[in-house]
Amino acid sequence: MTVLPRTPRGMKRLFHTLLLTTATLTENLWLLGTGAWTLITALLIDLVYRP
Repeated sequence: MTVLPRTPRGMKRLFHTLLLTTATLTENLWLLGTGAWTLITALLIDLVYRP
């Protein structure tokens, strides 16, 4: 069961925490995407140049 803050200050603090968490995940998402494309490229190069 989730207990939400009852005061406006608590809700504001919760909102800022969620906003910061979302911003951090979004910032790091490009790194995950770059890593995935690097692995896909390496696999394709390995398949093309395999003797």
